[in-house]
Amino acid sequence: MFRAELRKILPYRTVWVILLLYVVLLAGFVSVGGSVTVNGQQLGNTLYAFPELWSRLAYVASYFNLLLGILLIILITDEFQFRTFRQQVIDGSSVAGLVQGKLAVSGLLALYGVLAVLGVGFFFGLTRSAETLGRATETIGAVLLYGVQALGYVSLAGLLGFLLRKAGPAFLGFLLYAWVVEPLLRFGTPDQLDRFFPVKILDSLTPTPGRELLATVAGPSSALLPTQAAPLALAYIGLFWLLSYLLLRSRDL
Repeated sequence: MFRAELRKILPYRTVWVILLLYVVLLAGFVSVGGSVTVNGQQLGNTLYAFPELWSRLAYVASYFNLLLGILLIILITDEFQFRTFRQQVIDGSSVAGLVQGKLAVSGLLALYGVLAVLGVGFFFGLTRSAETLGRATETIGAVLLYGVQALGYVSLAGLLGFLLRKAGPAFLGFLLYAWVVEPLLRFGTPDQLDRFFPVKILDSLTPTPGRELLATVAGPSSALLPTQAAPLALAYIGLFWLLSYLLLRSRDL
């Protein structure tokens, strides 16, 4: 099944365009970060110093998870549009196998995001703050937490792709849920409960840099620590794929 997924993905130009766009946007955003002025002072090369670079980079990369999610939506909704899911079942594949194939693709996309963050981080760290390279591994766990976050966003996008079966509504549903619906739901929910919503759990994996400083001004955040959010994020990822399987099994392909 994994080989079949690779045969579909590798010649697909849209896949490569979106993956390239992910790296270009991430590197472009990071490259201009050093010229940002805060309180009258330019951030400069201090922005690229290890070990803080990894948490900053993971936070920036979190905004580009939407691209990876949109890519998986395209891959899933194409299967409905061209009826390849139906043909694979006729040829003997199981519904569980079809879902496992897309889960494997999701893992590849998350791995790609992790490798891209590592590549961009080492490039800017080596070229702009090489003297701090000896501390590069101290906080590299932030990149692994970003990988869990990327897998979570992609899994949520996959669930919406299986649910809506058409690319346009699935894109819209993905963006609306992440940026509008869940934030509105959290707005009227007590702080002790709203931190367990799925997107907030995923966002807790890559907290805003300098959150400790912000807490001294605006009060402590109700969000979970990354290490507290990680097992809950993995539970949500499992739930998303279980629901995807139940949806696919219950429908006429």
